[in-house]
Amino acid sequence: MSVQEYLDKHMLSRKIEDAVNAAVRAKTPDPVLFISNHMKKAVSSVITKVNARQILDSRGIPTVEVDLFTNKGMFRASVPSGDSSGMYEAVELRDGDKGIYLGNAVTKAVKNINEKISEALVGMDPTIQPQIDQAMIDLDKTEKKCELGANAILAVSIAACRAGAAEKEVPLYKHIADIYGKANSTLPVPAFTVISGGKHSGNSLPVQDIMILPTGAGRFEEALQMGSETYHHLKAVITEKYGANACNVGEDGGFTPDISSIKEGLDIVREAIGRTGYTDKIKIGIGVAATEFCIGIKYDLEFKSPNKSGQNFKSGDDMIQMYKDLCSDYPIASIEDPFDKEDWEHSRRFCGLGLCQVVGDDLLMSNPKRIERAIHESACNSLLLKISQIGTVTEAVEVVKMAKESRWGVVISHRFGETDDSFISDLAVAVGAGQIKAGAPCRGERLAKYNQLLRIEQELGDHAVYAGEDWRL
Repeated sequence: MSVQEYLDKHMLSRKIEDAVNAAVRAKTPDPVLFISNHMKKAVSSVITKVNARQILDSRGIPTVEVDLFTNKGMFRASVPSGDSSGMYEAVELRDGDKGIYLGNAVTKAVKNINEKISEALVGMDPTIQPQIDQAMIDLDKTEKKCELGANAILAVSIAACRAGAAEKEVPLYKHIADIYGKANSTLPVPAFTVISGGKHSGNSLPVQDIMILPTGAGRFEEALQMGSETYHHLKAVITEKYGANACNVGEDGGFTPDISSIKEGLDIVREAIGRTGYTDKIKIGIGVAATEFCIGIKYDLEFKSPNKSGQNFKSGDDMIQMYKDLCSDYPIASIEDPFDKEDWEHSRRFCGLGLCQVVGDDLLMSNPKRIERAIHESACNSLLLKISQIGTVTEAVEVVKMAKESRWGVVISHRFGETDDSFISDLAVAVGAGQIKAGAPCRGERLAKYNQLLRIEQELGDHAVYAGEDWRL
């Protein structure tokens, strides 16, 4: 397209003339700046270029970052990654060459963005998120985004979402709320990881994490304060009981003391909460990730112990009884993945007891078909949404709708391999999720999410509502 053709297509000659006349009427001291700003508002934004690169996530593993350009500016996004690679989630495209980043490089995904996705999206309106996401899905042509890579598609989807918000001159969370179809101003309850276990730590604790939920706070700012204070009191408790060397942290910032039982972990967390004076305002959550230690139909709670007794294998019924006892003895409000991802029967039976929120992570993998089955079978009552498992902003919003229509709770979640991108914070507010899981109140890539929520709460002012006791909205 020639310059003259571009000018004619967008009627720029007339718009430039209008901008000059407006500058004259305004008697502006800086007419060039005035005309520039006037033109930005007068000309509709379109995507002009998409450029991707390989960066490293919080674990030092490659991931994808995208710069998406419109005539309003440049908009950046980077995507997280996790260890799970289930058969039901969108595919993260990696190079597989063991000689480069141990096979984890993402140059293929980057190339797909720079050579295929960019060409398909140039000229599109960034405010129409569903069309952008559908264009990439159509280009990929596979159910699990195997061709282009979910990491490539999601990075572009998030960057486009930011561009759309800029074009509308609204905050990102308000633009996402428009996509969702409902205005929200609810700040989520943070589920702070304070103890890390499972395969992400070197201790013998079988469950993946123990979390605290400040449901009794009045504002998100207060909730963050409660989480931080409890975290530091816990550090003191661990130092007293296990020594300073026990205060190392896991990939998501949780402490990793050398404990082997769930009760031992819960005891020290409860003691830390008691020291803060927030006993009646903080609940406890457990991320079990039971798939990691399920062998056949049994659960090996000693799977990390160097000196296994062989006596701690539990049946599904035994696990139900264990959870019942824990809910009786501790202020547990939420248990995530209490059973293997294919153990639908025991998940359904435990959920039916109504003892706490039962969150589906590996059980669901953010997959609409798995979510639909879980709703039908009452296998859980809360969705843990990892947007990298589904691959686009539009699809993420749709599965949240599915969950909420069934009166489920929704937890917007980070991944173990994170970046400083804070998109999930805006997403959590936009859809009124009620809960966000972004790791411990430490480490920059985790705090990027919590600090963004502080900014959103401040911006909303008197309109801000903290989910609090209504965390399962």
